[in-house]
Amino acid sequence: MLSVAALRAHLLAAGLAGPVATSREESLRSYRLFAARDPRVLIGLDPEWGWSERDLLALMADKCGVSADPAHRSGPDVIDPERTLGALDAFAGRLAAAAARRAPVLFGTGHPHRLLGFYADLADALSAAGCDVLVPAQGRCVDIVTRFGVRTYNLDYVRGVALVREPGARGEGRETGAHTHSPLPVRLALEAAADGGGPLPELVVGDHGWVCGAGQLGIEAIGLADTDDPALFVGEAEGRVSVAVPLDDAVRSDYYRPLTRYVLNRACLSQ
Repeated sequence: MLSVAALRAHLLAAGLAGPVATSREESLRSYRLFAARDPRVLIGLDPEWGWSERDLLALMADKCGVSADPAHRSGPDVIDPERTLGALDAFAGRLAAAAARRAPVLFGTGHPHRLLGFYADLADALSAAGCDVLVPAQGRCVDIVTRFGVRTYNLDYVRGVALVREPGARGEGRETGAHTHSPLPVRLALEAAADGGGPLPELVVGDHGWVCGAGQLGIEAIGLADTDDPALFVGEAEGRVSVAVPLDDAVRSDYYRPLTRYVLNRACLSQ
């Protein structure tokens, strides 16, 4: 069993919390764009409240532990490991609740190179607990706006976790895919589930648009978010995201393995 102290030490040593690779400049730019309601940063959320840059900075200081000083404008951003630990406990609690009622669950990630293994292990555990891990719209096309223009991707699943691939990419089931913040993949998956007459997820687990897109549609959603992803924390503050875990979402994939063990243990889902 991984102790709280050991996980705290790992978070700091791996750069998952403490000073992180995300820069203060990146975070402040995201808060500025969110305040202007730029869809690239809203990632599927339609905020009910008016959020100024100062409001967002105060929220992120509370949720993540970043500096609340607006004059602090450069250098690495910072995540308080205690906030990460507290959010991981809440995250585990929602997984445990889903397992207890054998709820259908949908997993999806916009960071497949980094986070797919983390989510896949959770999906395996929930499946073993009797949950239906959904895979709707597999192989379907989705058009996503990128900085290079509109691109068409294919929705795929690896070990029960959704991701998008560029068209023509070979190797179904491989742990490769595109980085995206878009909510369109989760909307496509949910539409396909509804049209197919199958169950809709009672819980969506993931990041970026997967969480915000599902939460905006009234489906319980939990996920991971960096300091430059204010949408998940706004969604949490407004009651449309159940849990947003603050951490660096782009470190080496193996650095998330201790988090997997911790969460599964807390959720009483260790196999």
